[in-house]
Amino acid sequence: MIINDAGIYYYQKSKRRKRRKFPIVFFIIFLVLAWVGYVIYDHFLSRPKEIAGVTASQLLSNITPTPKKQTENRLGDVVRETLKGTKGSYGIIILNLRTGEYYFQNESRSYEAASLYKLWVMATAFDQIKNGRLREADVLSQDLDVLRMKFNIATPSGEMNDEEEKDEENIISYTVKDALTQMITISDNNAALLLSERVRLANVAYFLEKQGFISSSLGTNNAGPFTTPLEIALFLKKLYEGKLVDGASSKKMLDLLRWQKLNNKIPKYLPENLFIAHKTGELDEFNHDVGIVFTPSGDYIIVILSQSNISSRYLVEEKIAILSRDIYKYFSTNDR
Repeated sequence: MIINDAGIYYYQKSKRRKRRKFPIVFFIIFLVLAWVGYVIYDHFLSRPKEIAGVTASQLLSNITPTPKKQTENRLGDVVRETLKGTKGSYGIIILNLRTGEYYFQNESRSYEAASLYKLWVMATAFDQIKNGRLREADVLSQDLDVLRMKFNIATPSGEMNDEEEKDEENIISYTVKDALTQMITISDNNAALLLSERVRLANVAYFLEKQGFISSSLGTNNAGPFTTPLEIALFLKKLYEGKLVDGASSKKMLDLLRWQKLNNKIPKYLPENLFIAHKTGELDEFNHDVGIVFTPSGDYIIVILSQSNISSRYLVEEKIAILSRDIYKYFSTNDR
């Protein structure tokens, strides 16, 4: 067989082309596999529905009398009756701090925290105030566009219309004290961003770790903050006992939560003369309200986290309000 120079050239050129194609094909396959692996990790592994973190025994410790087993009280019947026919997922913790009576439902399930993450920012700020790294009179200022870019937020959002002090150059300014008040009482997102920038999210993450809240996280670029009913309940219990940062700081944080102005859920159908220290959270299909209700017959922790169709947001808020009312009635009529 005779192959001329042109044939040899064509053969060698074709061979080189094939060799060049192989690295490209392998690179494309690698990218596809990497993307599939990331999707699997992000959706199924990085945020499991049930996370081993705070335990029920931690929450129920140091309560006198010894809490009764959940099966030995009728509180669960009240919750189940109120939620009968309700769609979606509800994570619930009810704990009477005087009698020890309690009810748990989906207590270790992971939920998007929405604005509940502001509780962690608040506690971190008070920890830094206590340690002299921050003062309530310190003035925080930043351009809103810079803040939103830094925290990957495209547009302003909040659970009430923000009424921050800003000038014509879009600069937002608050004292630390005012930022804390705005962040908690009206869930002002811009105040929360200012504080988060100042205290640093790494310190908030360290606060969670130090407190043992290992099932709670500030999230990633692809997922927002998340938490569990148990860890939110333990946060509130430590606050109630004066063990979050210290006694004086815990009292100030409780006072901020008492001044809450978003009262369409837990407080809605409760007597107006009650002290209720609570924080709401709303984001897409997630709708929460958590707090401590102070009553003459005994104080109790109430944590209600929910996930449901966003079109039913009002119905979810109303269900939370009705559940809060029914729990209050139960404890009031079963005062022992």
